[in-house]
Amino acid sequence: MSISLIVNGMAHSVDVEPDTPLLWVLRDSLKLTGTKYGCGIAQCGACTVLIDGRAARSCSIALSDAVGKAITTIEGLDGTHPVQLAWIEFDVPQCGYCQSGQIMAAVALLKRTAKPTDADIDRSMDNICRCGTYLRIRKAVHRAAELQA
Repeated sequence: MSISLIVNGMAHSVDVEPDTPLLWVLRDSLKLTGTKYGCGIAQCGACTVLIDGRAARSCSIALSDAVGKAITTIEGLDGTHPVQLAWIEFDVPQCGYCQSGQIMAAVALLKRTAKPTDADIDRSMDNICRCGTYLRIRKAVHRAAELQA
């Protein structure tokens, strides 16, 4: 069954079962491997993408639930997005595995809250970073808010 999706502003057609998790469609069918597999139960956030501008855990979203929605992966950012620039400025990643999900969660946060407080960041940025770079993440989110103002 051929299913059409809009990913990073481009139309794609994939031939997979409708209940396939969006994560595997992105990684295996579309070869967009920036979105990572972490836990498979929507807890860690490594698989975070934007769906219609909101952060979503792609490991737990069926492909059929994403049809007709705008999906943005880390590859959909241009490398000069304020969040990406702030991540570089504050040298946020350590191992880097969770960072695409962290960045996408930060992008979603800043779309809805232009000047987040520490409490806003702590509440919204609930992705897990095993390296513990949370303080650098918070600083980078504040800096990204300044850059996009």
